[in-house]
Amino acid sequence: MTARLIGNPAPDFAAQAVVNGQIKEVKLHDFDNKWKVLFFYPLDFTFVCPTEITAFSDAVEKFQKIGCEVIGCSIDSQFTHLAWTKQSRQEGGLGELRIPLLADVSKKIATDYGVLNAGGVAFRGTFIIDNNNVVQHASVNNLGVGRNVDEVLRLVEGFQYTATHGEVCPAGWTAGADTMKPDPVGSKEYFSKVK
Repeated sequence: MTARLIGNPAPDFAAQAVVNGQIKEVKLHDFDNKWKVLFFYPLDFTFVCPTEITAFSDAVEKFQKIGCEVIGCSIDSQFTHLAWTKQSRQEGGLGELRIPLLADVSKKIATDYGVLNAGGVAFRGTFIIDNNNVVQHASVNNLGVGRNVDEVLRLVEGFQYTATHGEVCPAGWTAGADTMKPDPVGSKEYFSKVK
């Protein structure tokens, strides 16, 4: 179900969120003309979730440097999100947070993005949405394994490169590495360098 979103407009959303220690409404269109990473996590006050959220928060400047914003989302309320930010990281909390956390209490956002599980919480869904609000990447982890924030950053850089230059990124590509032309003749330039 999540794969159907790729190449299509991202489902719109508007929800209460915790932003810089305050509660306010956040909409997808607040980030128009920017790339976005929207990530879902199961629940506040759990175990793997704070490691992911704080990793995204700590890396947010790397994303913003390439014109990308990061937004977290769970089915918890904005008040629960806020309470979790008041708990220190050493106690399993979030501490100061530099990314917005959406409150998807109605579960509409998780449903629209195809990540709501049978237990009523979101799987660990990750969506890369381009500056035209089109979904370029979707991946979903089961609850027990967290994501790699550096890999998400690498994917954003790859999709941005492809969008700007029209070339494609081979396996393991990192910013600055060789890309290839997406045709049988042009791709030989890349393959001629492979050892």
